Amino acid sequence: MYIRVLPGLGQVIDEYNRYRSPEVTAKIEYIGEDYIDILFKGSFCYTCGFYDYFEDFIIEAREFGIILSLERIVEIGGGAIVRFKVEGGV
Repeated sequence: MYIRVLPGLGQVIDEYNRYRSPEVTAKIEYIGEDYIDILFKGSFCYTCGFYDYFEDFIIEAREFGIILSLERIVEIGGGAIVRFKVEGGV
């Protein structure tokens, strides 16, 4: 599946950030053939669960018809770059 243009992804980012910013913001880092890398930055609520933020992104994407699965998480200072595999819905 080739997803250079992923309809609805901008809306997913906007909606995600609407409810989680400034604690955490998501930004498109890279769009590959069948995956997307999203940069998550912010102070995070670690007691809420660091990985919950990434699972929330999957849930938000599903609301816009994009089916994602989490492939990898690379922790960086103040956040993470998360790779999601696009399973369908585009």
